[in-house]
This record gives sequence, C-alpha cells and structure tokens, in this order.
Amino acid sequence: MYLTQDTKKEIFKKHGKSESDTGSPEGQIALFTHRINHLTNHLKNNRKDFNTQRSLVKLVGKRRNLLNYLIKTDITRYRAIVKELGLRK
Repeated sequence: MYLTQDTKKEIFKKHGKSESDTGSPEGQIALFTHRINHLTNHLKNNRKDFNTQRSLVKLVGKRRNLLNYLIKTDITRYRAIVKELGLRK
C-alpha cells in the first residue's frame, strides 16, 4: 500500500505542528499532494481508469479549496506551503 500510517505521520510531522495534528490545513494539503502525485503516476500507466481520474479531479478541488482558505486567513502560511511543496496555480 502506498500510504501507510508511518507515511502519514511523517507527512503531518513535517508539514503540520505535530504528527497527531491532522487538522491543520498545511498537513492536509501535503497529504492531498502526496495522494495526487500517486494517482497521477497511476494514470500515466492506466489511461482508461476513469474512476481514478474522477477521484484525482476531486482531490485537486479539495486541495484548491484548502489553499484558498489559507490565502484568506494567512497569506504567509500559504506562501510557505506553496514554496515547500512546489505547487503552482
């Protein structure tokens, strides 16, 4: 499995306040980015997997909503997470 508990803890520890802080927007954005990268690689090999394609579009939308929330609340945190993850609009 590509996303184990240890991987999740590592992502939240690196991008959130602690490894048990799963509610922070930065941690959730990092987790969504990890999942998006995995699904993108899957779709490169399986072009006709339309269910995965739909879930990828939904994940990108969820991540975009969290990024928009960060823009409205704290622009410095938004800039930090975008720079750290290498995202673009």
